[in-house]
Amino acid sequence: MISLKYLDYQDSQSGQDRIGVHAPSIMVMAPVAGVWSVSGTFTSDVVSGASPAFHTEQLTKMKDHRKAVDLSVTRYFPRGSLTLGASHSQESDYISRGLSAQGTISTEDKNTTFNLGVGTSDDTITPSYGGVHEKKNVTDVMVGVTQVLTKQDIAQLNYGFSHGRGYFSDPYKLADERPRERNHRTILARWNHHFAFTDGTSHLSYRYYWDTWDIRAHTISGEYVQPLPYGWTLTPGVRFYTQTAARFYLPVDPANPSWPTFPSVNATEFSEDQRLSAFGAVTVGLKVAKQLSPDWLLDVKFEKYKQRSDWAWSGTGDPGLAPFDARTFQFGITRYF
Repeated sequence: MISLKYLDYQDSQSGQDRIGVHAPSIMVMAPVAGVWSVSGTFTSDVVSGASPAFHTEQLTKMKDHRKAVDLSVTRYFPRGSLTLGASHSQESDYISRGLSAQGTISTEDKNTTFNLGVGTSDDTITPSYGGVHEKKNVTDVMVGVTQVLTKQDIAQLNYGFSHGRGYFSDPYKLADERPRERNHRTILARWNHHFAFTDGTSHLSYRYYWDTWDIRAHTISGEYVQPLPYGWTLTPGVRFYTQTAARFYLPVDPANPSWPTFPSVNATEFSEDQRLSAFGAVTVGLKVAKQLSPDWLLDVKFEKYKQRSDWAWSGTGDPGLAPFDARTFQFGITRYF
């Protein structure tokens, strides 16, 4: 199988474009000797636009080019599989290298599958203005179980843990000094149900996230895959997200909304990054796919994202932040062999 994808992303605030991304990618997967498969993905991101120096103020121009490669090899067994992977991503000021391993094992009747995955990344941060040369290391572990419930239902439950040490600050933002350690945990539940009378399938999921920065987040998502005549498939989807603020987030000063909020003289951890504030967000999207032939598949996907501080389900959002919007367009074509 060979698949070509093209992603076009643009975000904005209050009528001003911020970051745009153009990202073509190619993925190849091939079976080997019946019980092996190898796969690889190459992505080239061109990022340009403007990013706020603090909160949603003082947009400054930026441009970068990221190249990323992911490789993996999988060995299949009668009741399971083992996958080993490696990744490398490089841009002008950031290099990331990663290794991963994931295994699955099923019961004899194949109704229950257990999975275990572990990954580690080693990142180097060297901002373009110089003066900073930092490292960051993150280790992730995931365990889960997938259960066939009925002929129409399948459920999955995963638990994830991540431990990170090193440089988590954003070197391009004012007043940004984050802790040098971050641990987070996630619980993810999925449920797929097939509707015999429409031949469609619903995909529902819920994820709870919590970390040592005091961020708590909920994600609820759902999509419905509906096959249509002549090889067409429609997949509408919606996702709701909400989070609390990091304990060291500095909100906008109502008296001086266009100026940075300066931390107290004794503060050792602080950030004015909008992404660490409390907020809620909604994403709606639609994917349209066309099976051109048994060997060719064409798909197009469009998503619209809206983020607002007063949509936070718990915690207090920062009213001084500008509304944030984004849209994503993705086109893909796949050839099966």
